Amino acid sequence: MKLTVVHNNSGINKKKYKMFDKFFKLLQKKFPLKKDLKIEFLGVRKDKMTTGSRLHNYIKVLCQNRMTRDIFRTIAHEWVHEHQMSILNRELGPDIGGKNEDEANAYAGQIIKVFEKENPEYVENMYE
Repeated sequence: MKLTVVHNNSGINKKKYKMFDKFFKLLQKKFPLKKDLKIEFLGVRKDKMTTGSRLHNYIKVLCQNRMTRDIFRTIAHEWVHEHQMSILNRELGPDIGGKNEDEANAYAGQIIKVFEKENPEYVENMYE
């Protein structure tokens, strides 16, 4: 799986790229994807998204004026949805509640805690 990251006036500090790469590797380990994935970091909302959206191997994440921890949680949430759809072959469920949404919310919270536990050197950066 090849990951392409695009910055669209995201405001993400380039010194954090290594931390993001480690987070992506953890996501790929826990929720492996086979197809290439594109993640676009945005400075402003695009289309009908809230803080993130996913559609067929393409994730958009709003980054401007958000803590890294919140950005990571959004990435993880949408990544889990990509795993559900492309690997587990699940049908798209409701936006509120339902197995897919509840699972994405739970796993996104868990993966943040796992990342912080495995990478204590980044914990302070998570709150920037």
